[in-house]
Amino acid sequence: MRVLVFNAGSSSLKLGVFDIGTEAVQRFKGGFERFRDGQCDARAEAGDRREHWTAPYADLDAATAAVPGLLAEWGIDGIEAVGHRVVHGGPQNGAPVLLDDAQVARLEALTPLAPLHNPANLAAVAVARRVWPELPQVGVFDTAFHLTNPARVTTYAVPKSWRDAGLRRYGFHGTSHRYVAERAAEALGRPLDSLRIVSVHLGNGASVCAVNLGKSLESSMGLTPLEGLVMGSRSGDLDPGAYGYLHRRLGLSIEEFERALYHDSGLKGLTGSADMRDVEDRAGAGDAEAQLAITLYAYRVRKYIGAYAAAMGGLDAVVFTGGIGENSASMRRRICDGLEFMGLRLDHDRNMAVSLENRAAPQIQAYGSRVAVIVTETAEQLQIAREVAAHLARKPAPAQRIPIAVSGRHVHLSADSLAALFGPGYALTVAHPLRQPGNWAAQERVSLIGPKGKLEHVAILGPLRKRTQIEVSRTDSFALGIDVPVRDSGKLEGTPAIRIVGPAGQIDTDGLIVAARHIHINPEDAARMGLEDGQEVDVSVGSGERALTFARTRVRVQPGAFTEMHIDTDEANAAGIGPGCEGQLLPHVEAVIGG
Repeated sequence: MRVLVFNAGSSSLKLGVFDIGTEAVQRFKGGFERFRDGQCDARAEAGDRREHWTAPYADLDAATAAVPGLLAEWGIDGIEAVGHRVVHGGPQNGAPVLLDDAQVARLEALTPLAPLHNPANLAAVAVARRVWPELPQVGVFDTAFHLTNPARVTTYAVPKSWRDAGLRRYGFHGTSHRYVAERAAEALGRPLDSLRIVSVHLGNGASVCAVNLGKSLESSMGLTPLEGLVMGSRSGDLDPGAYGYLHRRLGLSIEEFERALYHDSGLKGLTGSADMRDVEDRAGAGDAEAQLAITLYAYRVRKYIGAYAAAMGGLDAVVFTGGIGENSASMRRRICDGLEFMGLRLDHDRNMAVSLENRAAPQIQAYGSRVAVIVTETAEQLQIAREVAAHLARKPAPAQRIPIAVSGRHVHLSADSLAALFGPGYALTVAHPLRQPGNWAAQERVSLIGPKGKLEHVAILGPLRKRTQIEVSRTDSFALGIDVPVRDSGKLEGTPAIRIVGPAGQIDTDGLIVAARHIHINPEDAARMGLEDGQEVDVSVGSGERALTFARTRVRVQPGAFTEMHIDTDEANAAGIGPGCEGQLLPHVEAVIGG
């Protein structure tokens, strides 16, 4: 599929044309920027041909309308779809969507949350819909990647009425963070879902993202793109009490305060320039304000990397991208110096000799460093093109009904754990088989002990496993007094320890999780329902006031499996689910992140 991608900013328009098939090939790259005095700077590139010129376009609308003629001049035709970067998609848009009138109206309502970005994004959408009315226009959202963030990340500790009004954290640069995390996994030769990555996007806008086992855990940006790092003209983290203080001291209105934080803060507020290259040059010449700005900038990034390593329980890689992250060896050095305690050390020569040609992702850590440090170009337009093509290629499956099983607290024991708890040579007694072939519940029970409390008569499920795994609900975790992560079964690295007590002894072992909701399904049912292993789907349960959608439910295709969805007791109670309940499958395909 040939996809035209628009990435419209407040003062620039970037575009690309990609052929998406078994491989992704970029056919055209161009852009317009620095709109002034009825003209702008333009550039285009296709194959070996590269040109820069001054174009007679006064604004973004005029430049967007001129794109068909530009593509024709460069011999680019056969466009089949148009993809648009949209910065803020709100809490519902976790996947690409067709931009019809209703969807555009919903996005326009989000403008107060991204006043620098969404108006420009939607202006390009409006022009493109007029110019190419026959083509599907698809929006891909910066916020979508971060919709996997847990409630402890997205929730502000403010009055309920504020939260009910929509006050929450979102996170941005999601398309970039998704792409570079996948590129880093590719460079390391490891599955993304086995890695703990901090993605560092440093450009005029800047953010850090904790990508934990393939999913966004947290991003430094919040409700709007103001929170987090120091940026070109945005403040980053700021005490909310600053508004009250400045209103009383300087008489600033809300509008003046907000405008200053977006347009006159960050590097610009500290030095008068939003360009890191200027700031670095001035710092080298002895400018004290520029020196402070660079020190503050690097400190803020370093602080977030350390915080996110702690949030993930470890760190495998730091990935730098964006204009500053890709091009400033000195900024990478400033950020990484001081992180040696985490096992991260840079190699001076590798850091100074970074080459990013042909999608390279060089590693610049010192030999022996436990944490990889990678530099790579972000490719947001390529990522958008992939997601657009995947969205349009997906054939909607008919509504499907699926049984739902409620999984209470239980343990899966290893042979060593069984011997320690019940004695050497002990064999569990099968009480009754489970619906998943080969699985059964044992007659025996164990107790779990945490710092706050104890759970008794905990079921044991067989057969034995290579590694002990303990599955509890979120409520159980509070009864125990332990912060228990939500994990897919078998993903036990970095999980907390728990004491298990049996009749012959006790053990302290890791492997304590809240099991992520999932669907067991056999290949035949998967083919009939149009599902694939590893896919994520939404499942709707109930109707009326108690209706609930279980989002991002992982599909596990296994030969001989009994097809059913597994949820824990907390989820069942929230949905009022009892025996014999069924849910309706609402397929939701994750955005493409590789290839």
